[in-house]
Amino acid sequence: MIKDFLPPITVRLLTGLLYGWSGNYSTWQEAQKKCPGYNIDIIFNKVKNALLKVKTGEAVFERDSVLFDKVQYSFPLLSALSQVALNSNSKLNVLDFGGSLGSAYFQNRNLFKEFNWNIIEQEHFVTEGKKTFSDAHLNFYYTINECLKEQKVNVILLGSVLQYMEKPYELLAELTSKKIDYIIIDRTPVYINKTERITIQKVPKKIYEAQYPCWILNEEKLINNIASKGYELIFDSESSERMNLAHAHLN
Repeated sequence: MIKDFLPPITVRLLTGLLYGWSGNYSTWQEAQKKCPGYNIDIIFNKVKNALLKVKTGEAVFERDSVLFDKVQYSFPLLSALSQVALNSNSKLNVLDFGGSLGSAYFQNRNLFKEFNWNIIEQEHFVTEGKKTFSDAHLNFYYTINECLKEQKVNVILLGSVLQYMEKPYELLAELTSKKIDYIIIDRTPVYINKTERITIQKVPKKIYEAQYPCWILNEEKLINNIASKGYELIFDSESSERMNLAHAHLN
């Protein structure tokens, strides 16, 4: 398992937060009432249009609907995927939970020869994925069980997804019960010495106008939860990404 880790979280904006993370809500529902969520059409359409340009070669790389003129590799993620392949006779069969329309697939597809990439997403993403983005290596599924009936998955990728689940530990319980060989946790903010916190993330307007609930999980609790299911931490890596986090009192 690799976790991509954001300590120490720096307080950059204390008031008037234009984008980033703010609030310290007692429940997910309390935060959710203040924002429209992640399934709004503007996000789906921007992601779809950006990844279509990547697929057709008009652009090279996409992340969070933003296009880049060269691939920005995540070398910790690439190292983790490479280790899985190395320990699996060069075979890589990824279950990418919450993988959008293939962002991580298009990022890494030219670096592996024998692989399958299987994305599980919201229904409208999967429907569009099957229609427009599927290819010889990229598949889309509505559920975990549907994927596992067809694929011999050897690694689960949770890339920037746990923090957006209302009940992240329930998702982990379901995934770990499948006894997949490896789990990769990537681009996930955690606290080292503080309690977990439910915030609202506001996306910069240059990307799209949206805000949604977001966890900042506790590192030790997260690792111990997965370890209790029989997994061992192989390595971790500090993320190069940083957060704009407004101050809030933490109990």
